[in-house]
Amino acid sequence: MKRFTSSTLKFALLLSAILIIAALVIVLSAEILWFQELGYLGTLSRRLLWEFALLVVVTGLSLWFALGNLHLAERWKWPNKNSTREVHQLSVEVDIPNSRPLKLPWLLILVCGFHLIIGLMLLYYSQTAIRIWTPDFNLPQVIPPLPLAFNLSSLPRLLPQIAENSWKFAVTALIFGLLAYKPRFWIRAIAIVFSIIFGMAVSGNWMRVLQYFYALPFDQVDPQFQIDLEFYVFQIPFWRLLDFWLGGLCLYTLVAVLLTYLLAGNSLTEGKFPGFSRNQLRHLYGLSGAMMLVVSIRHWLARYELVNSPYGVVYGASFTDIHVRLPFETLHAIFALLIAVWLFYKAIQPPKDKWRSLRKKRPYVPFSAWPFYLYLGFLILGLIMMQATQSLIVQPNELARETPYLKRSIAFTRNAFNLDTIEPVQLDGVGALNEEELKENALTIDNIRVWDTRPLLKTNRQLQQIRLYYAFPNADYDRYSILTNGGDQSSTKLQQVMIAARELNYDEVPAEAKTWVNKHLVYTHGYGFTLSPVNSVASGGLPYYFVKDIGNDLSEESLRTSSEAIRESIPINIPRIYYGELSNTYIMTNGKVKELDFPRGQDNAYNTYDGKGGISIGSWTQRILFSAYLRDWQMLFTRNFTPDTRLLFRRNINQRVRRLAPFLRFDRNPYLVTADGGDTNLEGESISLYWMIDAYTTSDRYPYSDPGQRNFNYIRNSVKIVVDAYNGDVDFYIADPSDPIVKTWNHIFPNLFKPLAEMPPDLHRHIRYPEDMFSTQSERLLTYHMTDPQVFYNREDQWRIPQEIYGDKQQPVAPYYLIMKLPTGSSEEFILFHVYTPTSRNNLIGGLFARSDGENYGKLLMFELPKQRLIYGPEQIEALINQTPSISQQISLWNRKGSSVIQGNLLVIPIDQSLLYIEPLYLEATENSLPTLTRVIAAYEDKIVMKPSLEEALDGIFDKEN
Repeated sequence: MKRFTSSTLKFALLLSAILIIAALVIVLSAEILWFQELGYLGTLSRRLLWEFALLVVVTGLSLWFALGNLHLAERWKWPNKNSTREVHQLSVEVDIPNSRPLKLPWLLILVCGFHLIIGLMLLYYSQTAIRIWTPDFNLPQVIPPLPLAFNLSSLPRLLPQIAENSWKFAVTALIFGLLAYKPRFWIRAIAIVFSIIFGMAVSGNWMRVLQYFYALPFDQVDPQFQIDLEFYVFQIPFWRLLDFWLGGLCLYTLVAVLLTYLLAGNSLTEGKFPGFSRNQLRHLYGLSGAMMLVVSIRHWLARYELVNSPYGVVYGASFTDIHVRLPFETLHAIFALLIAVWLFYKAIQPPKDKWRSLRKKRPYVPFSAWPFYLYLGFLILGLIMMQATQSLIVQPNELARETPYLKRSIAFTRNAFNLDTIEPVQLDGVGALNEEELKENALTIDNIRVWDTRPLLKTNRQLQQIRLYYAFPNADYDRYSILTNGGDQSSTKLQQVMIAARELNYDEVPAEAKTWVNKHLVYTHGYGFTLSPVNSVASGGLPYYFVKDIGNDLSEESLRTSSEAIRESIPINIPRIYYGELSNTYIMTNGKVKELDFPRGQDNAYNTYDGKGGISIGSWTQRILFSAYLRDWQMLFTRNFTPDTRLLFRRNINQRVRRLAPFLRFDRNPYLVTADGGDTNLEGESISLYWMIDAYTTSDRYPYSDPGQRNFNYIRNSVKIVVDAYNGDVDFYIADPSDPIVKTWNHIFPNLFKPLAEMPPDLHRHIRYPEDMFSTQSERLLTYHMTDPQVFYNREDQWRIPQEIYGDKQQPVAPYYLIMKLPTGSSEEFILFHVYTPTSRNNLIGGLFARSDGENYGKLLMFELPKQRLIYGPEQIEALINQTPSISQQISLWNRKGSSVIQGNLLVIPIDQSLLYIEPLYLEATENSLPTLTRVIAAYEDKIVMKPSLEEALDGIFDKEN
């Protein structure tokens, strides 16, 4: 029976190993084919090589260290009294007790305490490993947070989790029980688990390891330690990763060895532990020395991490940090190192004569705790000195003490968020707009936005969705050059538009139609887009469309355009969208089943994919591989495949780019562009639909830079990404070659990035300054526009983002795109704009411009208004609008049962030295909402006018005859 059980166990283990290896081979093969399809196999191979090497090396070294020390502990532990072999071993290898014995109460306390530590450590480190290896591809960033070593500071975070989550409590109790039941077996089993966890955690942080080995300098030093910033951004995270690994490994091994010694020799059953032998003590000295060496390194790193201290009035190292905490951290590091050296010496020194112990009534105690008491005393003294210095020296004269460090924080925060490149512009805010100036700024006036994304999307879903399975997830602002005919010559006009992709949302397919064939072979792609100018209104107050619908008649496949000039200006080649924001299913194309192309009258038009995307699954080998990878066994039994069938998976563009470059932080809002990007299908026809995604390089280790409420304190919009909506190709372009982080990644993956100059010119004209980056800079600018330390300390000139009324609710004014001529510019350009008010008042105080066109891309300008003059802010304009009797009465009349008025975004539009305010009003029914533009409100100086159109509102403001 025993032989049968052993054979069964071996067979089960062998079968499990085979299944694990097979699963790894399947995943690896599928990923290789997917990366190969996109042309980034070299990127994957380097990543996998480092991940595998780190996993093997860290796991192997951890196993060698932990199991090796446990083997020594088994060799030197007290033998069981009922074991003849171990009693013989006692006389050969085990010394007499060289420390005081432990009675049962203290023994139980120590054993239970060590069991609890192991349970908490296992829970903490396993949670960390799971968090590292399960990234959320829907988040802006995929790179996992830097894992922190387990120490006393981990308990306040971990214990409440155990108390609140019953399963965590159950896991901890289970580990406690297993260790008590079979300590020898489970101590080794947990050592193996810990080794794998450490390997996975370090391997999952391959990005930080690569940055350490391939780091390029910032060519900028911090003012305290005079070290290049590359040390803080790239090297300290690597050392913290080693601290996480080695600190956890040494702590577990020390606790496990202590348990092995304490539980040996029938100590629990006899109610007494005889004490540690000399060999046992030397073993514990060595492990304790290794632990103290890690603690010393931890204190040494903490010295440099003071430049990111979040405490006090200054972000980064403050007066107390530099004058008290820094010396004490240095002292702690040196003292911990001396303790480690002393412990190592105790571990290697020869044993003392046994007669000294035999002469005493109780065993000789060679261990002295005074170095640890002294170390603990210095820790407590450091805390006391820090608090005393802060209370007695700094706070009574805080501004004078902290001024040098305030200067550092202001300068480094402005640099980290690229605020120090902002060009100041003076704006009077009170000009003299007239008919002549309006004509000179005709392009700005013609592009004033009267349509917001929310009412437009509601209208699209009513009028342009066509079928339930189509969806418009977003509408984005862009600009296009539209042909205009003037005399015998053709010219172009820059027009701001809103573009919305008509994607296929399989979740909205009727339940009875949700079959395997429909999901993977028929409903494969979206079709086309809508393009509408931001300033135009069709009959009935609906949006005016440059591009809309599907087909000019019941048979034509192209999209409907408003004129021949639009058709010539806007490329509409192959409007099918196979890769998008809602493309969450994998599909098989070029099979025996035709794909649904678009609805045509009472029937449907069908199509066969002729793009370059996808992986061939015509052979049985490929079919078996991907059926196992996707866990879709119907792929093996369907008869709808042909030798030319291709598999398109990971079609969601957000997941697609995050899989290729998980070390970047991605903008939340990809936008569709229709342009000649140079790609073609297999027939040589041009592709016109592309997704553009902004990506950022960030760090949370930039010295002295205040992150605010964000989890990073350095950001650059370093990468522009283009995704072909038809073929699925992905191209990464370096938009900021001066950024050291993206230069480091380019050094690591030289075949991943391209220079921005290689982007096709037609696509390059559509890059824009990203809203996420701009919003981050705008928020930091509220405080860090103040560069004088005293003004900053007193918050004398603190700004805030004003509120506006949207619908019937207040919300912060969001940045918005404009086509306008800057006060310092010579022609109109595409601008991202935001306004500010003081914290204590509602008047307008300033605004930030971000430029998007040509060689001016990325340049920031900030206009400041005169503080001695009242210039209305958004909240004041909103109040004046709602206090105007004719407007408020009309809004009240419309807000009757069955309909409601939506007050749209209030736009502040700088024109020369003047400010013009525009707010659209939309009317929508309570049910089956179809918002229509009802009125446009214009405000200038003290005059407010509400008219049916923008032209009439401007005429009313400037007293022009209609």
